[in-house]
Amino acid sequence: MVAKAKQSWVPDRQDVIWIDCSPQAGREMRDVRPFLVLSPRAFNEHTSLVVGLPMTTAAHNASNPFAVAAGVVGGRKAGATGYVLCHQPKSFDWRLRGGRPHPMRSLDDRPFAEVLLVLNQIVQLA
Repeated sequence: MVAKAKQSWVPDRQDVIWIDCSPQAGREMRDVRPFLVLSPRAFNEHTSLVVGLPMTTAAHNASNPFAVAAGVVGGRKAGATGYVLCHQPKSFDWRLRGGRPHPMRSLDDRPFAEVLLVLNQIVQLA
């Protein structure tokens, strides 16, 4: 029954998941890290892809105009402030890269709206 529940889980928009970002190049994020999902569940389920933004606890991002404070994170750096890096949108195959729920579960509405505003300043979709 546990395996069945695991198979039915699909990340959804606004979820925070763990995902393996390696291999990477240049200044891209690497290793397994939190990732904010931007794409809707139906897309993620159908394509096995997830579009989103990596997250970090690196304190220097407090002054990064393209990073949004996401609140306190769990995991290896429990109690640290997490930052969503809006300047690094990514698309990953979440199934092949070991996507799974993060202890944060999802990003609150207010920081999620701020993420969308900052991302839109970069890509100017609307």
